[in-house]
Amino acid sequence: MGVSLSLLLSAWKEILKLQVFSYAMEKVIVRSGEKDDSQFPIKEPKLEASDSFKHLAFDQGNANSVPSNDKANGIVIPVKPTIKLPKPVIMFSPRPLSELDAAATKLQKVYRGYRTRRNLADCAVVVEELWWKTLDSAALRRCSVSFYEIEKHETVISKWARAKTRAAKVGKGLSKDEKAQKLALQHWLEAIDPRHRYGHNLQFYYDVWSASKSSQPFFYWLDIGDGKELNLKKCPRTNLQRQCIKYLGPKEREAFEVIVENGKLVYKQSGMPIHTTEGSKWIFVLSTTRSLYVGKKKKGVFQHSSFLSGGATTAAGRLVASHVFLEAVWPYSGHYLPTEDNFKAFIIFLEEHNVDLTNVKSHFWSRDVQ
Repeated sequence: MGVSLSLLLSAWKEILKLQVFSYAMEKVIVRSGEKDDSQFPIKEPKLEASDSFKHLAFDQGNANSVPSNDKANGIVIPVKPTIKLPKPVIMFSPRPLSELDAAATKLQKVYRGYRTRRNLADCAVVVEELWWKTLDSAALRRCSVSFYEIEKHETVISKWARAKTRAAKVGKGLSKDEKAQKLALQHWLEAIDPRHRYGHNLQFYYDVWSASKSSQPFFYWLDIGDGKELNLKKCPRTNLQRQCIKYLGPKEREAFEVIVENGKLVYKQSGMPIHTTEGSKWIFVLSTTRSLYVGKKKKGVFQHSSFLSGGATTAAGRLVASHVFLEAVWPYSGHYLPTEDNFKAFIIFLEEHNVDLTNVKSHFWSRDVQ
């Protein structure tokens, strides 16, 4: 370390010398013999000799003196001040070099181990998400096009197995909280549908399909089969196709996760404070792993089911926050229909994280609010 500092100081000296040498000044030459010229000094650019050049041109002991020829010609060579640099300070570590190398090696191993574990965790999350997408894609084909491609229709056992696989997605997270709420029955179609069309709209077409006693699976009937031309006044097909709920994946979900720091609500990823705007509805869900997610509601696009991709929740509702401080909270959710116990669980969660609920408006209402 000491040798490196000395090299840096030596390089700095050379840079300063080059800067002084390259700097040019204008010299004023006065011709006393001519009257007219004496009134107007003629400026002529001259190359100024730097300190290092003086040592080459003149004697070392007489570097500050001006030659007689230059005096006669009226040339003035200013003397540059000497720049004194501090003496280099050589710093040494009290520990031997072998210990420093060992510490650096250990630090690198710890970081690489952390990075490897982090990458493996990310891979596990991605694999889980891809697995669900693969199941959805296979299930859609099984109950649509391939339903008529096979010579032998599926048995009752296979139908129940398929229903069990799909229902598992809706009940995802129930094992971690016995009081958690899964999606309301009318919104199961939304979670099962690979396009995640708004469950409220799908219900209108599902009722017609049920009354028709069709042998075709519902989604095949709706998109390809006998019901593909059906257009209901209560829900035009244009609305059905346009209003698709956004289901967040594990990575997308991180942008909506909220943490509570000293009673303040902030987004975990960006650090931005929670501030709900007037004229809009902001919704939240509390997962069964006690992770809080908050976002702006957009009917037919982004709703409570978006956060956990239709999975079960410990609590769900609406809230109002002003510059990180909570002002009001209600357990309103048409997708999850939270109970009073769910609402109490959310209040306890806030109290455990030191949220001041003294002036927070809260009200429980058991009715379904869309």
